[in-house]
Amino acid sequence: MADPSDPGHGSNAAASSSSNPPSAGIQPAPQPPSQPPAATPAAAPAAATPHTPQEVDRIVLNYLNQKGYKKAEYVLKREANLLSLEELEASYNDALSSEIDGLIPSRFGNGMLNSKAEMANPDAYDQAYSSLRLWVENSLDLYKPELISVLYPLFVHSYLHLVDRGLKTQAKHFMDTYRSDHIELHSPDIIRLATVIEVQHVKENELAQMYKNNKYHLRMSPVSLELLIAFLQDNKFIVLLRIVNQHLNIQVGPASSKEDEIIGIAGHGTHQLTTFNKQKVTLGQMPPDAALREQVEQTLKEEEAQAAHDSTINGGEPPATVSLMEEYKKVKTEAEADTPSRDDVPMPPFKGSDIQAEIEALRDSRKRVALGPSSLPSICAYTFHNAHKNINCVAVSEDATLMAAGFSESYVRIWSLKGEKLRGFRSNFNPARISDSNDLDRVREKNGTDSRKLIGHAGPVFGASFSPDNKYLITCSEDKTARLWSTNTLTNVVCYKGHNYPVWDVDFGPQGFYFATASHDRTARLWSCDQIYPLRIFAGHMSDVDVVKFHPNSKYLVTGSSDKTARLWDVQRGTCVRVFTEHVGAINAIAVSPDGRTMASAGEDKSILLWDLGSGRRVKKMTGHQGVVYSLDFSQDGSILMSGSADCTVRAWDVKKEINSDQPASHRIVHDASGANGTVASSPTVHQSHAQAMDRLNKKAAAAAAHAGPAESEDHLATFPTKRTPIYKVQFTKRNLCLAVGAFAGN
Repeated sequence: MADPSDPGHGSNAAASSSSNPPSAGIQPAPQPPSQPPAATPAAAPAAATPHTPQEVDRIVLNYLNQKGYKKAEYVLKREANLLSLEELEASYNDALSSEIDGLIPSRFGNGMLNSKAEMANPDAYDQAYSSLRLWVENSLDLYKPELISVLYPLFVHSYLHLVDRGLKTQAKHFMDTYRSDHIELHSPDIIRLATVIEVQHVKENELAQMYKNNKYHLRMSPVSLELLIAFLQDNKFIVLLRIVNQHLNIQVGPASSKEDEIIGIAGHGTHQLTTFNKQKVTLGQMPPDAALREQVEQTLKEEEAQAAHDSTINGGEPPATVSLMEEYKKVKTEAEADTPSRDDVPMPPFKGSDIQAEIEALRDSRKRVALGPSSLPSICAYTFHNAHKNINCVAVSEDATLMAAGFSESYVRIWSLKGEKLRGFRSNFNPARISDSNDLDRVREKNGTDSRKLIGHAGPVFGASFSPDNKYLITCSEDKTARLWSTNTLTNVVCYKGHNYPVWDVDFGPQGFYFATASHDRTARLWSCDQIYPLRIFAGHMSDVDVVKFHPNSKYLVTGSSDKTARLWDVQRGTCVRVFTEHVGAINAIAVSPDGRTMASAGEDKSILLWDLGSGRRVKKMTGHQGVVYSLDFSQDGSILMSGSADCTVRAWDVKKEINSDQPASHRIVHDASGANGTVASSPTVHQSHAQAMDRLNKKAAAAAAHAGPAESEDHLATFPTKRTPIYKVQFTKRNLCLAVGAFAGN
């Protein structure tokens, strides 16, 4: 921005600010001489110096302001595009409530709203709504969620107006064409309104009368509202402008997270997701493969027999502990009411490595640390240096032996966390001579390294995920592809192409055979490792799909989007079965509890929402972070949730705690690393002057907390601050050790 104090800036400021609000820093144009030209003939040429049109507008505006001609001043500002943001906000509020019929003729000429040709056209509503719908679909993601919210009331009133005019054919076509856009959020109302097909029905139907006799409340930012009104005016969609004027009450302001704010019609549910979210889901754990379970039991018996034999030879006795075999038998195998069938998600036959993986998981469960509000997890933090501006994503293997990171320079780097060197293959070996693992070891590099760079992507790498057995790494990039890497050979195995735009996130399934991707093309896709084309395309989000996560039973996917919603998808059918809508910012992080019953989501609004996947209802809202939340993960028993954020902290949350809304929040003593939002609790025994001083301290602390961000909710357990390291990834190991990964940001 240019400096107004610059001597050479004055002339440019007036010429370049015709479409911007007047600024207090720009001096008004010089006034004409106060004396008559005849008295000073020498000054006449100077007084007649021509002004630019912008300067003339400002001179006239100053004159009208001094004379008190407010209406004339307002009309001139509007015609010259000189309204400030505050004046635009006030004008559009007034226009929508009472003056729209007066403002539009000033722009297009008198009588435009009464255009008989427009009102007589039976297809006017369809043409106007279709154009608006397409315009909203192609609008910027920053404004799209707010613009989408206006489509539903316009759809309802357009349909009712067509029925009122007796245009049954056009009304039926309109309903059939556009009802699918709103069936998820407003299914009960649309089903009832679809039965209104006669003029008499409109008068007798309670729902139709409720929409006609009550204002539909919405909230939009000033820019979004200006764009909407300008589009309707420029295209002369008078039928929709009438609906906006008569039936909508649009409040101008930023998105609000107040739960008592009225959106829609007062007393009538806005988002009727209850009906849509009643679809049957099977969230139980996938039953184990009977053949695999039999092989695991046989292996455990052999290991126990060998251990008993060794102890007998050594002259000792076997340890008096519960055997792995006994613990494995206790693992629940009977099917529950909502347990999916193994046929719902076809899997390849199990391998020998799967048997050993089951046994290792059983050993990990034996050594798992029990967590709770009184027993918080230990955290192992990894910090990247000199990579804050380049690192885009981090992935850690389930057994915490490997770590991978994607960088803006289009490469992936993988590290060994257990001290072993990573050894690739020599470049001059002959693959035809490889027949077994021994031959493979002979062609490896002799001297390995702690990390290796994997090159193959042609754009920044935004997502990475390890397979459960650590044999593969899947990454995604701006180059619209996902790539499968072998952690054994440290080479690229497959390149998957299918998305039309950059791919933001990728996640391996719990069984390792399937993986999912999320993209800028507003879709998520399901892939299998043995095919190069997607198996399913999940379409329904109105903006970028930023994050994707598999359900523990592999039958469902959860996606989070920039349209401020999360969705649960059925992998087999490819359809959406749950919609979660209460965020006021883009969703960047999602986690599903190990039992598959609970989901947590978080993102740009700095709050964490906990959801019941069975009913689709929000369980509670957890606040305390002062920055964007990047990552979430549940402990192995699902009782503790850990979060990592841009505010350089890791926080622990009590998932099971029920919030007591009756307890005043001001009675709690809240502390954080900086102490900025700590409150001082007053004591009834202190002196009056001390009480007043403490009251002032409380007010200052409350003001500081309000400036810093949302206060900590009651289920917040602990904050683990870093020095200056935003946390990109939090992850629990099988033994309930929490891993945190971030990049040092410097000063």
